[in-house]
Amino acid sequence: MPRVAYRSADVDLMARMMRAEAVGEGKQGMLYVGNVIVNRAVADCSDFNDLRTIEQVIFHVQGGNYSFEAVQKGNVFYQRARDSERRLARQNLEHWREHPAKYALWYFNPYAPCPPTWYDQPFSGQFKQHCFYEPAPGTCDSVYMG
Repeated sequence: MPRVAYRSADVDLMARMMRAEAVGEGKQGMLYVGNVIVNRAVADCSDFNDLRTIEQVIFHVQGGNYSFEAVQKGNVFYQRARDSERRLARQNLEHWREHPAKYALWYFNPYAPCPPTWYDQPFSGQFKQHCFYEPAPGTCDSVYMG
């Protein structure tokens, strides 16, 4: 059973987002971004209470801006997804979760060392240029179950 319900359009949308956010970090980096996308769809906490679909997660607005830089800028995100990225997206949607993004709800590229917390959320690890953060203990148990 998939981690979150999805349609073929969701696979394509997620694949394009994974590519736009992490193509320079290879397949592994794109899978980590995919973890965050799916984690936000299953999380029932914080800013993600009302997000249940991949489309809602990707086009989510926080603080007046889209949550993902690739949607804000648009230029890379609107390229077509390739079959290889679609396969990666399906892996995330079906089952794939791995540290440091296994339970992460946030990531960013600080262009510097990763800070130990980000908006009071603990650092869970780094892959290449991206720092990953998961919810503080007791603040979002749903992400650990989903």
